[in-house]
Amino acid sequence: MPRNLKFVLAILSVAVAVGLLSLRGLHQRMKGLAESQSSEEKARREVLAPEISTPSDVEQGVKIYWAAGEDRVTAATVELALSADPVERGKQVLHALIADAPTAQQRTVPANTELLAFYILQDGTAVADFSEALSSESPSGIESEQLILDSISKTLESNVSTVRRLKILIHGQEAETLAGHLDLTGFFDLNPPGAVPAAPNTTSQSVPASSLESSETKGSAQDKAAASPVKVAKSPR
Repeated sequence: MPRNLKFVLAILSVAVAVGLLSLRGLHQRMKGLAESQSSEEKARREVLAPEISTPSDVEQGVKIYWAAGEDRVTAATVELALSADPVERGKQVLHALIADAPTAQQRTVPANTELLAFYILQDGTAVADFSEALSSESPSGIESEQLILDSISKTLESNVSTVRRLKILIHGQEAETLAGHLDLTGFFDLNPPGAVPAAPNTTSQSVPASSLESSETKGSAQDKAAASPVKVAKSPR
């Protein structure tokens, strides 16, 4: 191998090694910056949105669903004082979902999102009204939007036993989509642990009483005919 080529290869090897070290250092700095921003966001949110507390609050292990990759969520158990009132309880777990994400990578709901209102209708429909940031700052894409919905719905159904379905509003209004893909015009079914399942909604076709009577008469006549012996006429000789 020519000497010049060896020299060039040596320089390239050194350059690659330096580049890899630089990338590793850059990754660590970005990770540190993300964690720092997460801490700052949490501190800011604690000042702007104080924790919701009621006289019936009891400290307990609560399942909050954060991201566990790009397309799924998983439950993390955190100690949280929860109210016995279902509406206040819903507010508390959603507040924790937004404010207490362990890391930036596990966050599902944008940090600037605020829960403007939460209430439960008599039929078990939970209505969660979020600020515009839920829509404007969420990454657009069916998988990322589904991830946000899953984290909200699973967190609610795991901690509020009276909810049966979820309606999401954006700044008090019904939005067509979350961030361009996930449809928000309908409702999302919830299935809290221990909830009594609703009776199946079966649709039966109504049949006129006269048709039923005619059918029964016809069937009865057929049964009698089948039961009666068949007489074979003998032909005369």
